[in-house]
Amino acid sequence: MWRGNRREDAIVLDLQGERPARAAGRRGACSGTAHRRRSDSSGPGAPRCTVAPRRTIAMRTVIRGTGMYVPPHPVDNHRMARVMDTSHEWIVQRTGIVTRHFAPPGTATSDLAVPAARAALDDAGLEPDAVDYVVFATMTPDYYFPGSAPYFQRKLGLRDVPCLDIRQQCAGFIYGLQLADALIRSGQRRNVLLVGAEVHGGFMPWKCWDVLIDGADREVPAEEYEWNTRFRDRTVLFGDGAGAFVLAGEPRGEKDDRGLIDVLVYTRGELAEKLHTPAGGSAFRPYFSADMERTGAIVPIVEGREVYKIAVTLMPQIVEEILARNGMTTADLDLVVMHQANLRINEAVQRRLGLPDEKVFNNIQRYGNTTAATIPMAFHEARQAGLAKPGDLVCFVGLGSGLNWGAVLYRC
Repeated sequence: MWRGNRREDAIVLDLQGERPARAAGRRGACSGTAHRRRSDSSGPGAPRCTVAPRRTIAMRTVIRGTGMYVPPHPVDNHRMARVMDTSHEWIVQRTGIVTRHFAPPGTATSDLAVPAARAALDDAGLEPDAVDYVVFATMTPDYYFPGSAPYFQRKLGLRDVPCLDIRQQCAGFIYGLQLADALIRSGQRRNVLLVGAEVHGGFMPWKCWDVLIDGADREVPAEEYEWNTRFRDRTVLFGDGAGAFVLAGEPRGEKDDRGLIDVLVYTRGELAEKLHTPAGGSAFRPYFSADMERTGAIVPIVEGREVYKIAVTLMPQIVEEILARNGMTTADLDLVVMHQANLRINEAVQRRLGLPDEKVFNNIQRYGNTTAATIPMAFHEARQAGLAKPGDLVCFVGLGSGLNWGAVLYRC
């Protein structure tokens, strides 16, 4: 049974597996060399995976700069109600979202990433030529291949700098932090630019972008309106945007506790179909077809109630796990930045962890779910608001399609 601060909240779930025993002091993220002890359950119970110890070495990873960018086209709930049968009240009650931003047709994900990266570099006081590795997290690449990272590299003028796309969806930025930390702590790289960016318009069902983005004064045809309404439970969630961190290596010195403390990630493929797009890829011949758009297969499937139950179980679990293995509790946290998928999920996670409002930052109300960009965007705004002060302990936590989830501890 899941052991959280609010055990009574877990009774609606089938959580049979006990948390695996861990040797005292074992630290680090679940790796490919871990020993697996799988049950036959595909439910949201505790992960069954031993973790490798995290070595203490002389270099630590610090966030040198942050930045974000959203397209200059805010779309509020009232405008969404012009293209499908919904309302401001319906959306807010279920998601907490008031507005989101959409990029106009023809805008690529890498286009949004460039201004976010430039803002992060400016914040870090670095020129682009100081970057020696790029990790680009997205589920909406510019092209099926080669993705987004090469185009982003070209636009930012980072010729020959290694650029890597990662596809962990809503957990992409957490996985990216683990990778960047490993590159820096191993001495392979000095300054890693980590980007999370998304343009979700390509899998939205509607054609009426002029109404949504430009506010065109026309009626949406009845057939199109009904078609859009079919997918309203998912499409109201998403927005476009980009966030970036400049991560750098810093020798341990007087401020030994500053920097990235720990990363913990998991994947549970048994739950992949809870959040997925049933179109495109090698599972189909051809990869893409007109029928996929005609039938709505390009629109993501989100099993909302199941995802809610899974998220409000696994996210508190992993926060408590990463704290416990570093000798900490939720009382030590100064700020929690969660993936911004749904405000109601985040509120439930907050309750289960027993966190006061002043220790949790949400901005989904203004931007919707920007997938891999939510955590860097939220942390950037939290920093700007003075909520991440030197010495503060921050926890990033996210969960998304795959099913992938993870948490990070960071000392400002």
